[in-house]
Amino acid sequence: MDKFLRKCRRYFAYAFFFSLFINLLMLTLPIYMLQIFDRVITSRSEETLVMLTIAAVAAFFLHMVFEMLRSRLLLGAGLAVDGLAGRPVLNSVLAASMKAGPHNVEAGLRDVAIVRAFLAGNGINALFDSPWVPIFIAVIFMFHPLLGILAVIGAVTLFTLAVVNEKVTREPQERMSKEASRASRYIDAGLRNAEVVGALGMRGNLTRRWQRMNDRVIDAQVTVNRRAGAIGGMTRFFRLSLQILMLAVGATLVIQQHVSPGIMIAGTLILSRALAPIDAAVHSWKSFIDARDSYRRLKALLPTVDEAESGTELPQPKGRVEVERVTFSIPRTDRLIIKGVSFQLEPGEALGLIGPSAAGKSTLARLLVGIWRPNAGAVRLDGADVSTWPRESLGPHLGYLPQDVELFAGTVGENIARLGEADSEAIIRAARRAHAHGLITRLPKAYDPEIGEAGAVLSAGQRPRVALARALFGDPRLVVLDEPNANLDSEGEEALIKTLRELHGEGVTVVVISHRPTILGDMDKLLVLRDGLIEMFGPRDEVMERFMPRQALRRRRQNPAVAMGGERRNRL
Repeated sequence: MDKFLRKCRRYFAYAFFFSLFINLLMLTLPIYMLQIFDRVITSRSEETLVMLTIAAVAAFFLHMVFEMLRSRLLLGAGLAVDGLAGRPVLNSVLAASMKAGPHNVEAGLRDVAIVRAFLAGNGINALFDSPWVPIFIAVIFMFHPLLGILAVIGAVTLFTLAVVNEKVTREPQERMSKEASRASRYIDAGLRNAEVVGALGMRGNLTRRWQRMNDRVIDAQVTVNRRAGAIGGMTRFFRLSLQILMLAVGATLVIQQHVSPGIMIAGTLILSRALAPIDAAVHSWKSFIDARDSYRRLKALLPTVDEAESGTELPQPKGRVEVERVTFSIPRTDRLIIKGVSFQLEPGEALGLIGPSAAGKSTLARLLVGIWRPNAGAVRLDGADVSTWPRESLGPHLGYLPQDVELFAGTVGENIARLGEADSEAIIRAARRAHAHGLITRLPKAYDPEIGEAGAVLSAGQRPRVALARALFGDPRLVVLDEPNANLDSEGEEALIKTLRELHGEGVTVVVISHRPTILGDMDKLLVLRDGLIEMFGPRDEVMERFMPRQALRRRRQNPAVAMGGERRNRL
C-alpha cells in the first residue's frame, strides 16, 4: 500500500500546490471587509468599492477553479489507488481464503473502496488545509497580539476535542464494525440455507439469534453516536462562542482605539478560516478513522499473496505424483489431520482414496492440488512442489472437483471454460469427456443459458456434471475428484464410470475419493486413510481383500447385535 501511494505522489503534490492558492484566496473576504470598513466607508469612494468588488469576485472565481482542480486531482488519486490495489487485493483475498483455518478477508475490496472514497471525498481537504492554520493565526497576531492569543487558545482547544473524539469513539467503533460483520456473515449463511431454515421451522430461531447480534451492533452504534454527538456539539458551541468572543475583544480594542473596525471584522473572518480545517477534521473524523483502519488491513492483507505467482513457468507435467511424509494441521490448532502420509503414483495410475468420515481424505485432496500447503513434507508433481508451483501455469494441468460443488454466475460454457476465453470446440470436448454433452444440449440454449449465482438454475444432479466438465477442460494430467458421485443418479454415475475409464486409457493420473465401491472397480490402487494415517495402500484387489474383513470386524465390535444380524442375512 505504501508503494501504491508513492506512485500517486504527483496527485498529492499538485493538490498541495493548488491548496496554496486556495488558502491564499480565502483571505479575499477578510481583506475585502478590511478595505470596506477602513477605506471605502471613510472615503465614500464608489469607484474604490466597484474595483474592490470586481477584484474580490475575480479572486473567488479563481478559488472555485482551484477547488475544482484539487477535487479532480484527489479523485484521480483515489481512482489510481483503486486501479493499482484492486487486482492485488483480490488475489490476496483469494489466496488467504484458500488457506486452512478461520479467516476474515471478505472486507478486502470494501477496504479499497473506503480508501478510494476518502481520497476522493471532502475529508482529506482538511489535511491539505491544516498546514495553513499557523499562518492564519500569525496574520491575526499581526493585527493585535491579544487577538492572536485568543486564536491560539481556540485552535488548541478544538484540536484537543478532535483527539478526545478519536479516543472515546475508537473502541465502540471497532466493536460496532466487528459485530456488524459477524451479523452480516450470519444472515448470509441463513440466506444460503433458506430451504433448510424454512423446511425445519428454524426461521424464528434464526431471527432471534440475528436480533441478538444486531442488538450488540445497535448498542455500539448508540455509544459511538452519543459520544461523537456530544463532542461535536461541544465543538460547534466552542467555535461559535469563540467567534463571538473574538468580536467582543475586537470591539473592545476598537473602543480603546487600538485597532480599526475593519481589523475587528477581518480578524474574526480569518479566525473562522483558521479553525475550519480543525472543525472539518472533527466532523469527518469517522471517515478518516475508517480509511486508516482499512489502510492498515490492506497492508496486512497484501503480503499474503502467494509469492509463487512470480515463479518460473515449468514444463507440462506427465502426472507422476509423490507424497513425501506430509503432515498437516489447521492453523492455531494442535490436532494433526494428516500424519506423515507417503505414497507414489506413476503417470496414468488411478487411485481410490477411501476411509471413514473425518479421516482426512478431503484435506489430502486439497494438498494434492496445492490449495493447502503442508506443515512438513511435500506433494510433488513430476518432481515439483505443487504448493510452490505458480498457480496460473499449474491450473491448466490439474482437474479438481471439490466435495461441495460451486458454479459461478454466467453461462454453462463460461463455467466449463473456467471463466476464460475459449473456443466452442474446447468447451464441447470437455463436456464430452465428462459425458455431459447430452445433458447440456437438453438445457434451454444448450451451453449459453445464464445459470444464475452458484448455478441456481441447474439441479443438484446437473451441477456436479458441469463441474466435472470444468475439471476436465483443457488437458489436465492430474485429476482429483472428491465424492464425485455424491449427488448423481444412476445415469450420472454410469457416465462418471465411463469418464474414469477413458481418463485411465488416456494416461491421466486420477485420484477419486468415494464411499461407494461402484466407481472404484477400475482403480489401479486403493489407499485407506484413518485418523490421518495410511492404514492400507496397494493394488486394488489386494487392499479390498484385507479391507473388507477388517470393516466387518469393526462393525461387530461397535454393534455386535447388528453385525450378527448382518452375518445371518448373508448366510441366508
